[in-house]
Amino acid sequence: MNVKISTLVESLTPSGIRAFFDLVLTMDDVISLGVGEPDFKTPWHISRYAIQKIEDGFTTYVSNSGLLELRQEIAKYLKNTYQLHYVPEDEVLITVGVSEGVDLALRALTNPGDEFLIHEPCYVSYKPTILLAGGSCRVIRTVMDNGFKLTPEMIESACGPKTKGLIFNYPCNPTGTTYSKDELEKLAKMIEKKKLFLISDEIYHQLSYDQEHISIASFPGMQDRVLLLNGFSKGYAMTGWRIGYACGPKPLIAAMTKIHQYTMLCAPIMGQFAAMEALRHGEDAVTAMREEYKKRRNFIVKRLNDIGFSCHKPGGAFYVFPEIPKAFQSSVQFANELLKEERVAVVPGSAFSNGDKHIRISYASSMEKLQEAVKRIEHFIKNHSLVTRRDRQC
Repeated sequence: MNVKISTLVESLTPSGIRAFFDLVLTMDDVISLGVGEPDFKTPWHISRYAIQKIEDGFTTYVSNSGLLELRQEIAKYLKNTYQLHYVPEDEVLITVGVSEGVDLALRALTNPGDEFLIHEPCYVSYKPTILLAGGSCRVIRTVMDNGFKLTPEMIESACGPKTKGLIFNYPCNPTGTTYSKDELEKLAKMIEKKKLFLISDEIYHQLSYDQEHISIASFPGMQDRVLLLNGFSKGYAMTGWRIGYACGPKPLIAAMTKIHQYTMLCAPIMGQFAAMEALRHGEDAVTAMREEYKKRRNFIVKRLNDIGFSCHKPGGAFYVFPEIPKAFQSSVQFANELLKEERVAVVPGSAFSNGDKHIRISYASSMEKLQEAVKRIEHFIKNHSLVTRRDRQC
């Protein structure tokens, strides 16, 4: 049978991250600095609480919106942490990770012809998800010279007559970029001026190293025009539990819930119990993990700059996004040759669109692995430099 696939789906490029790491899985002795996943295990008391709930028989469906007790805990946490006020009953939705939240939001908001802004380099799913929702995408290109930061001027110049909203991610994957209170306030004023709706992906909010994270939804007048997306994967090392949440205006949450109930039904109950325990008793573990990530960040930024990269110091998340040496033509060439010759896996910057002269390195690996990986990278750079010099002499 000749199955005819949607032309839109056929036009989408597979994730550059996953395609590259399918290759990695076929190789031995590889140090992987690619996939954005904590190397820490979920704190045991969180897992133990979920296991106990399973043993007690909590293995059923729950409300489409998620356990009310969890939504109450999320509302309490956001009030105490960011002075945000959400009604748990109808302004909070539990999703299957932040990725589902992005998808639900865009499908709930988008009419044919609507345009959304994204700032690149950015997380790989934003553009395809906009297209799958029937919208179009306008790209704002950020650069390393100013730390890959989005500015009000960039937003203003990018807006067109059909621009409906902006997807904003900070601390940012892949650059680690985050923002001060003053910078966020200026962005908020421009978003309000241009009458944009903001989808704010703050999944790395607990991994901000040099200043306290501030939610952009907390600025005056912003909560009504912001959908706040967050979750438990990164800060609590709970990637596999697949629990995220969306907080926003009641009509939008209702529309997202309608889609959610037909496509996902509900997030797994055991993950929701684990998330409750994380909110109640998980902050000490978050603090310890954040301090370790900060040490790793400082180490890898210094070493990369020492061996010939140009690497800015990210303010959050657990990635660096260095510019590769000029001897290499592309990030794909660099990543493929590094993997082949030294068995170190990094993500080509081209996977994040505006980043072909960069690579993404995750420092969510042990210090021992990072130290060995940097030694191999340094050896690779030196060997490549020798070959290049010989070629020129010939």
